[in-house]
Amino acid sequence: MNTLQQYDKAVKESKDIFLKKTTDYGTSWRVLRTISIVDQIYIKAKRIRTLQENKIAKIGDSITSEFKGILNYAVIGLMQLDMKQDEIQELEVPVVERLYDGIIEKARLLMVNKNHDYGEAWREMSQESYTDLILSKLLRIKQILSNQGQTLISEGIDANYYDIINYAVFALIMIGEGKHAE
Repeated sequence: MNTLQQYDKAVKESKDIFLKKTTDYGTSWRVLRTISIVDQIYIKAKRIRTLQENKIAKIGDSITSEFKGILNYAVIGLMQLDMKQDEIQELEVPVVERLYDGIIEKARLLMVNKNHDYGEAWREMSQESYTDLILSKLLRIKQILSNQGQTLISEGIDANYYDIINYAVFALIMIGEGKHAE
């Protein structure tokens, strides 16, 4: 499988979970503010880091499922940035799917462009690095929020969410190849 096929497979598995949860719960995530989404991703990344360090899990969710959750929450974060809080709270599943696909299309294009420039360096990175980079991106978003959403020369919240999506996908690809822990 090539990188694009692996990327699409990792996203498909995450998207399937997302759409099933949307069917079960609706779009209850529409009430979440950016900081709440960041905190949800933080909890998942922090758990992965703890599992990487302790090697023992006491609950059933795997590292794989946590990376899928990170990917999906980053998509939610981008959806929320694009929608106003006073817009419709409950979205139909086909609408959510279109929004999801649009965000993933942008993330995938970003990955393709960065792979061109960086030569797929992510394939030589450790799972620990993906986790740490996700945590770093979350801290950046928190700092941007404390700056009332303003940056002087840095990328905004959206760029950090897109990077988080791609780091999560990279981790899922590496797990799928058997090169990183599940």
